[in-house]
Amino acid sequence: MDIFPISLKLQQQPCLIVGGGRIAYRKAVLLAKAGAEIHVVAPEIEESLLDLVHKSQGQYVQAPFSLDIPLRPYRLVIAATNDKAVNATVFEVCEAENILVNSVDDPPHCRFMVPAIVDRSPLVISIASNGTSPVLSRQIRTQLESTIPHGMGKLAEFSGKWRSAVKAKILNPDERRIFWEDLYASPLKEQVFNDNIAEADRLIERALIEWQKPKGEVYLVGAGPGDPELLTLKALRLMQQADVVIYDRLVSQPIMDLCRRDAEKIYVGKARSNHAVPQDGINALLVKYASEGKRVCRLKGGDPFIFGRGGEEIQELFDAGVAFQVVPGITAASGCSAYAGIPLTHRDYAQSVRFLTGHLKEGSPELPWNELVYENQTLVLYMGLVGLEKICAKLIEHGQRPNMPVALISKGTTPQQKVVVGTLEDIASKVAEHQIQAPTLTIIGEVVSLREQLQWQG
Repeated sequence: MDIFPISLKLQQQPCLIVGGGRIAYRKAVLLAKAGAEIHVVAPEIEESLLDLVHKSQGQYVQAPFSLDIPLRPYRLVIAATNDKAVNATVFEVCEAENILVNSVDDPPHCRFMVPAIVDRSPLVISIASNGTSPVLSRQIRTQLESTIPHGMGKLAEFSGKWRSAVKAKILNPDERRIFWEDLYASPLKEQVFNDNIAEADRLIERALIEWQKPKGEVYLVGAGPGDPELLTLKALRLMQQADVVIYDRLVSQPIMDLCRRDAEKIYVGKARSNHAVPQDGINALLVKYASEGKRVCRLKGGDPFIFGRGGEEIQELFDAGVAFQVVPGITAASGCSAYAGIPLTHRDYAQSVRFLTGHLKEGSPELPWNELVYENQTLVLYMGLVGLEKICAKLIEHGQRPNMPVALISKGTTPQQKVVVGTLEDIASKVAEHQIQAPTLTIIGEVVSLREQLQWQG
């Protein structure tokens, strides 16, 4: 994060604008909405800008900016002239005085940025790009304007009216947050939107009377294969309301960044011969935090019910009497194959597909080899990189043709995705050659030959 977002209270605070033209006027409009006292220094000034200065009880100094003008009285300064040299001088003087300064459309000479704003006062949403793309910020603002009801401002004002009463009734901050989240999901919101404030007051009064300490719950959430845009809407919603996030090694950082910022995050990832927390320990953590009344998001790469031990975890929760829900995710087989341009089934090449785990037991893969040797079938191996050479040899030994196409997809659906194609006979030798690393998915079948024609991602 290159900039630190803050919201300044500027009511009756003196703010200086250097410049008297149209650009200065646009900035002055925003300052006026915030209740600032607007002062302007400029050789000339537009009439509309002068009106704002007078209405805000500010002053207009008809003069070019000079080093003799004292800046100490001002909370912030905006350089809004069309002369870059003047704007740069304003910046340098402000820097020397440690005063917040913005030079319009000149990011190197800015100590703060003026963001694009969605105004639902007292709710204000700002979008900033650190000065790199103001047009993009405005486009995002337009999208938000169409999706955020105007009644949100009234809801924020209503919440402020009741905040003290709720705080006095519910002392625990986490429990208080859950109370508000549940309230916003109730009919109360529509009552406020429709200005039925008396009914909204009745609903919140009843909610406070009936309030009970919340019970914990576990969300078993599939995070998909890596691309955050492959998350389901439900997964995203639960990730953002969880108090605790217990996550695996295969959950990408961009997906973790979408979790609630102040949630407690616990890493329990498993790599080969290196388990941060054993499965029994993970199960115990889920029960522990849920028993404390917390909402726990158990975040897993791919889908929790496909080689994700999700079934084992919810069995433990069921035995402990802990409430849970399961959110399926896009499994690596479908996500990685799609991003590699390899259809798992095809009318001409494969009428069935099998998902297998390539984990070795006592140094050797245990799979139903005779069932796997079938021409019009696609095999998908999870976690098969270590045992790849032995798996390929076993398939050939049981009758599969050595030139059957094979694809390795490393870190599929992420910007680091790498795809290597070979055959059963030579694919194992390509692992070191192409520096293939886990997590890697292996696809075996004639459908792999379609990649050359259908690939659309790296």
